Amino acid sequence: MTVTITPNDKGNPPGKLADAELHFTDGPLEGLKLIGFAIWERRGGGAGRNVTFPARQYSVNGERRSFALLRPIVDTTAQSRIRELILDAYQEYEERAAIAS
Repeated sequence: MTVTITPNDKGNPPGKLADAELHFTDGPLEGLKLIGFAIWERRGGGAGRNVTFPARQYSVNGERRSFALLRPIVDTTAQSRIRELILDAYQEYEERAAIAS
């Protein structure tokens, strides 16, 4: 699996740094990609970054809610591994971009 980064060059919405996709290179998912990840600056000026996962929005009694599409089966830390992979890929992207400019 590889992580592909697409920078948010437009700066809209504010705080969104990039989109990320997981490209599967082996196994039964080979040739497919999972989209819908986003890398954000932390709110409130805190250090670090956050990754949001693919989700579908829906409405209940006029209230907007979100249903996560990628969820752990048992191990609640499973998402942390993907989050770290995406953040590492974004950091590598930033380092390559700094060298190129």
